Parts: sequence; C-alpha cells; structure tokens
Amino acid sequence: MDKNAIVHSVIFNLKHPKGSEAESRFLEDGRTTLTSIPVVKKFNVYRQVSPKNDYAFGFSMEFSSSADYEAYNAHPLHEQFVKERWIIEVERFLEIDYQI
Repeated sequence: MDKNAIVHSVIFNLKHPKGSEAESRFLEDGRTTLTSIPVVKKFNVYRQVSPKNDYAFGFSMEFSSSADYEAYNAHPLHEQFVKERWIIEVERFLEIDYQI
C-alpha cells in the first residue's frame, strides 16, 4: 500500500429491530454488495459491544490509495447501495477515514 492508503469505517444504527431478519439481511447485503467492488480490501462487519457509545454496528474496509477510495465512492454499486438501502434503513451513522 502506498502512503495514501485509507481505512474507511462507518459506525451506525439501523431502523430494524435488534436481532431481526431485516437487520441480518442488511448486514449481509452490505458485505456482499460492497466486497464486489474491486478496489475494496479487508472488508469487515462488526457488532459494537462497548458501553462507551450507543452505535450498534460497523463496516470497515481498506483502499490501497486515495484514488481507489474515490473510485469506490463513485462506483455504481456503492451509489445504489447508499440510495436503495443505506438512506432508507440506517437511522444514524458516523463515518471515519484514516490514512494508513
């Protein structure tokens, strides 16, 4: 990875009831859709367990360069997931991007 490599992470809460099929489906569909974008590396789905904040889930992924990160943001599958799933099903979120 070059010096412009990025770890993109987002923590979020869903509108779905805890433990519901809709919750599981969103997490799995996110994994399936976003990992199919070629520039996405080391994708992970997390369930948050710390009492220090009230977010429930996290997605994390790496990009080899800032250009790859920009390509991901503009990729049709990412845009479609945001439009058709994220905006509708996510209650709130916090996005954090780190340079490696």
